[in-house]
Parts: sequence; C-alpha cells; structure tokens
Amino acid sequence: MTRTDRLYALVEELRAVSPRPRSARWLADRFGVSSRTIERDLSALQQSGVPIWAEPGRSGGYCLDTAHTLAPLGFTVDEALAVMVALGALSTSPFRDSATSALRKLVAVTEDRRLRQTADLAARIHLLSDETSNEAPVAVAHALRTGHVLRISYVDGSGGATVRDVEPMGFVGKGDNWYLIAWCRLRDGLRAFRGDRITEAEPLAERPPRRPLRAEDLGIVEGRLRTIGLGEDSS
Repeated sequence: MTRTDRLYALVEELRAVSPRPRSARWLADRFGVSSRTIERDLSALQQSGVPIWAEPGRSGGYCLDTAHTLAPLGFTVDEALAVMVALGALSTSPFRDSATSALRKLVAVTEDRRLRQTADLAARIHLLSDETSNEAPVAVAHALRTGHVLRISYVDGSGGATVRDVEPMGFVGKGDNWYLIAWCRLRDGLRAFRGDRITEAEPLAERPPRRPLRAEDLGIVEGRLRTIGLGEDSS
C-alpha cells in the first residue's frame, strides 16, 4: 500500500467508526506500519484540512468529524455505476492498481444512499474473462507516464524469448488483452507487445524524446479503434 492509499484508507477507517476514536497503535496494527508513521500520516491529514482531532485519555485516540469531511461527489447513480464498471474492467490492464485505488476514493466521497444503490446495481453486473491470467505488468503503465525506456523480457506467440529495450508509446486494449505499443530498438520499428507475454519489465534511466503515435501508424486491419478521453472514434 502506498502512502497516498494509506492516507485515504485512514480517513475511511475513522469515518466508519465516527464519532468513536481509534488509537494510533490500533491503526498501526491495522495498516502494518509503526505508530510513529500513523501519527505522521494523521498530522499530514490535519495540515491538509481534514477535521481529525485527538481525544486524550486511556480510551482516547483520533476522531474524524464526518460533518466536515470532503463533500460527496455529485454523481448520479447511473454515473457512479458507469465509473465503477469502467474501473472494474481494467482488472487485467496495466492500470489495475490505479483503478483499484481510484475506486476506493470514489467510494470514500460518494453520498451513502447513492453508494448503496450503486453497489446493489453493480452486484448485478458481471464481466466474463478467460480462465487464464491476462495481466500485464504494472511497470509498463508507469513507463508510459514517465517516458522512461523499458527493458522487457518477451515471449512471442511461438514461444521464442527475447530481451529488448523499448520506448513505450501507448496501449491498445482488446477484450482482456492489453498491448503495449512501443518503438522496439531490437527491431528498429513500431511493435505491439501483448501484456501477458511480457514476463519482466524494468524501467531504465534513459528518457528519450517521446515519439508521436498516430492511429494510422498502428496498422489495425480488424475492428474499430476507439480513443479514450474525448469519446471520439479513430479511423
């Protein structure tokens, strides 16, 4: 768990038991860190404006004023359900950890009644996946964001294994499979690497200029390529 995730989880834990307090020792055991780390986290939350205060005494601890926490998001039930489904669909993608974290934050700031309605509807929606794991290494998503060259160990469809340095340029998702689109220095050209065939991914220190990526460069011959963001179709 990253520190950012732990800060949100701390707020959620204190919100759940409010107005009762939680001691720093109890929270430390809950999150697997030291009491000193918890106290630093709570201090950071207080300094950022989260209404947490300490109650003295043997039965005291830290409390959260739920009446003055973040305002609930203004999502309708349908909007919250759409976001929840979209994040759930990323479970095999390189963005799965970020999607899980985003979902926790959505839950933390969604109004209780709408959240219950959304959860009831979400329980009726299922995503059918292959029995085999199609997960792509999370490191490839980080490399796209940071612009670092990635050294990957890759097994192609015929079982041939190679180690190559690539410059991440983008992703294409198809069903449960996610493909890293990158400039391959071994082949000196644009290549697509299926995520679950990347057995290792190590970011290197080098950050070359980012290469442009156009839809027509991908050479898609089957299906329709859709762009994430503006919701427009790409030809």
